[in-house]
Amino acid sequence: MAAERTVAVLLFDEVEVLDFAAPFEVFSVAGRRHARDLFDVSLVGVHPGAIQARNGFRVLPKYSIDDSPAADVVIIPGGYGSREQLRNPATLSWIARMAETSDVVLSVCTGSLLLAAAGLLRGLRATTHHGAFELLAQLEPECTVVTQRVVDTGRIVSTAGVSAGLDGSLHVVRRLTSPDVATECAHYIEYEWRS
Repeated sequence: MAAERTVAVLLFDEVEVLDFAAPFEVFSVAGRRHARDLFDVSLVGVHPGAIQARNGFRVLPKYSIDDSPAADVVIIPGGYGSREQLRNPATLSWIARMAETSDVVLSVCTGSLLLAAAGLLRGLRATTHHGAFELLAQLEPECTVVTQRVVDTGRIVSTAGVSAGLDGSLHVVRRLTSPDVATECAHYIEYEWRS
């Protein structure tokens, strides 16, 4: 049975592990209790081959930004490596291109910095890790930076730091499926969801 929606999770060197692993888990297990494949989740690296995430955690993405297909949901994590990606035109171009055809773009932590640099936060409200509020405002002066755990502006959803990616992912699952599916997913992973 084919999944109902596709999810692409961007990876780059020094990406924060929980920023991508938590959304990967949420979207991967959503609907499983009822034997439904709701989301087909793929990791997409900024370059072919293994990605060295924070603290030496190595991951082998299925695709690179050069060959990844379009996706219904695009997840942009953060971490120290996001700063280098701010200067990577290929990464920013991929984000902008994927956003054109996706239903939702979800940033986790400082992934919102990449959304700002790709021109996706102009005129919107957004959040990020508390240590990057000023940088987000500098990158996109027309973005209103707020101190919320999850900010949903329609196609763009941003979350605060690291663990907030769980809340943002469950929020998007609820929005795209149902409250019951999201609640069951939170129960399965034994997470006290701040909905």
